[in-house]
Amino acid sequence: MAGHSKWANIKHRKGRQDARRSKIWSKCSRAIIVAAKMGGPDPDANLTLRYAIDEAKSENMPKDTIEKAIAKGSGKQDGVNYESIVYEGYGPVGVAVMLDCLTDNKNRTVPEVRKILEKYGGNLGATGCVAYNFKSKGQIFIAKEGVDEEALMNAALEAGAEDIVDEGEGWEVLCEPTDYMAVRAAVEAGGFTIESASVTKIPETTVACTGKDARKVMNLIDALDDHDDVQKVHANFDISDEEMESLQAE
Repeated sequence: MAGHSKWANIKHRKGRQDARRSKIWSKCSRAIIVAAKMGGPDPDANLTLRYAIDEAKSENMPKDTIEKAIAKGSGKQDGVNYESIVYEGYGPVGVAVMLDCLTDNKNRTVPEVRKILEKYGGNLGATGCVAYNFKSKGQIFIAKEGVDEEALMNAALEAGAEDIVDEGEGWEVLCEPTDYMAVRAAVEAGGFTIESASVTKIPETTVACTGKDARKVMNLIDALDDHDDVQKVHANFDISDEEMESLQAE
């Protein structure tokens, strides 16, 4: 799940991940299988596979499970054939939604995704209807407590980071996807605590959501995130941290 609200969104996602560990690992395995199938089993030569392995490790996925997924993708073991598809649409109050999916049957996935969107006040759109509003970026969140701002900036910028944003509770480091691994490695080598890190799609513009609209949007995002075939949910909602925390407490 990715949206405009920052730290409360991270806390919300972590709480859900703890309760959905087996499903998260299943999605990580799919990503690794597809990446290995498309670009080969060597993460040093396959950047997409490196991203997938990195995300699996961040979810504490066991090493042997990662290796089995690579083996399936590279044809060393029989496995299901997954297809990568991106769906676009809208949620309540015009929130733009992009879904990165991996499915073994898109004839099943399409109507199920459409049904979820419609159930929560949205609709499935045509290809390209919202993609123009999103840019792929490496995104790293670092807890602010005890951080030497200058040291963080030096480490991240020297490794290729584009920008470092003060988000109140912490720092947001942004970079091009191709620089993500180098920037993350530099941040870790500097001893900084990473709260969350991934290559994601960041919206150019956002839609402010409050009250009942905010609840409707989060219900939709959570339902999409729960779908087995949906790997990542990207949306351009703007919900304040205070309101996000209030929603989580309900």
